[in-house]
Amino acid sequence: MKSIVSTPCAPAAIGPYSQGIVAGNLVFTSGQLPLDPATGEMPRTIEEQARQSLENVKAILEAAGSSLNAAVKLTVFLTDLNDFVVVNEVYQSYFSGDFPCRSAVEVSRLPKDAKIEIEAIAVIP
Repeated sequence: MKSIVSTPCAPAAIGPYSQGIVAGNLVFTSGQLPLDPATGEMPRTIEEQARQSLENVKAILEAAGSSLNAAVKLTVFLTDLNDFVVVNEVYQSYFSGDFPCRSAVEVSRLPKDAKIEIEAIAVIP
C-alpha cells in the first residue's frame, strides 16, 4: 500500500508524478529541482541551487513524517561534476550525525536548465 505526499512547501510537480510517496515505513521523493515553491524562481549559483533543492527534499520528507536525518539514500544529479566540491559543502550542512548513502551523477541536462536535482529515500521513524 502506498500514499501520496504533497506539500505546498515544495514546488508542485511539473509533470505526471508525485512529490513523494510513502510505502510502508519508507518515503521516496521525486527529484527536486531548485525551484522556490512560493515564487517558482530558480537561484543562479550552484550553492543556492543546492540549498534550494535540499530545502525542497526536506519539506517533502517532513510532510511525510520523516526528515533528512532519517534519509538512507540520496541521489544528486549535476550538469557539471566540477560543482561536486561546492555541492558537498552545502550538502554536509544539512545533516547531523551519520550521513546517508549517496550517489552523484553528471547528466547532460536537467528540466528548466537547472544545475542540480536531488532525490531521497528515507525511513519514517
